[in-house]
Amino acid sequence: MASTTELKDGSVTIGPPKSAAGARTVALPEVVISELRLHLDAYVGDGDEVFVFLGVKGAMLRRSAFTRPWAKALMQAGLSGVHFHDLRHTGNTFASQSGATLRELMNRMGHSTNRAALIYLHTEGDRDRKIAHGMGRLAEEALSKEGSGT
Repeated sequence: MASTTELKDGSVTIGPPKSAAGARTVALPEVVISELRLHLDAYVGDGDEVFVFLGVKGAMLRRSAFTRPWAKALMQAGLSGVHFHDLRHTGNTFASQSGATLRELMNRMGHSTNRAALIYLHTEGDRDRKIAHGMGRLAEEALSKEGSGT
């Protein structure tokens, strides 16, 4: 497992993740897995040391080579002001909204402290009602068990 960092001078460093928490396995939703499989089959060679995303000429993807295709994709999708890193934010917000705990978010994101993960624990207007509904379900189950003598 490697981490790449493109420096301001244009050079790229390849090394281990920033922390031990960065080396992790993350489960993905099936909708993402199926699209990732298509991408891997079409664009990625075999082997343990290959990059998942490559530039047009098959080399390591660089920020300068990514900017134009990203802008074109946003335009075709009718979006503006979306940064690539926003995808990470969206995924982690979805994980939070699906019920991930703070520790689970930290594990998924590869963070060793809770500071960054707390950003994704947004309070949604409907979320309080969902929590109340879940609490009610648990209370009803407990009362049901109590009433049945188990």
